[in-house]
Amino acid sequence: MTLTETPPHRRPGVDLCAARPGHPRPDGQDRYTIGEVAAWTGMSAHTLRWYERIGLLQYVDRSHTGQRRFTNRDLDWLSFVGKLRLTGMPVADMVRYAELVRLGEHTFDERAELLEHTRREVRSRIAELQDTLAVLDHKIELYGSKDTS
Repeated sequence: MTLTETPPHRRPGVDLCAARPGHPRPDGQDRYTIGEVAAWTGMSAHTLRWYERIGLLQYVDRSHTGQRRFTNRDLDWLSFVGKLRLTGMPVADMVRYAELVRLGEHTFDERAELLEHTRREVRSRIAELQDTLAVLDHKIELYGSKDTS
């Protein structure tokens, strides 16, 4: 895959649970510019810099000229952060989660609680959307059953 192609996790119909998306470059050769990462993740360069500034993204290595150099590990983390964003998790909770990850294994319980709380919120929103979908389906069925002649 080239960096101009759509990454696997952004392609329609790709089952994210079935296989982890591949990286554009193998480990050891995995140095990406902020522009490449923005293109691959769909996040803006501004967002990536902000994530680093607030601690959501751990310090990114720099080249001798000061240019950020992201790794495959950074891409994996950003993919996860993208999923957290989709859940509606508050940024403060995402930053707290990132801090807990950096603190190590003894924070597993607190991390699990943050994710479990988010899961409860997502399930609640899904239930609301399913109710809304049922109303839409009912209305569409009503309109479809009307004689238009």
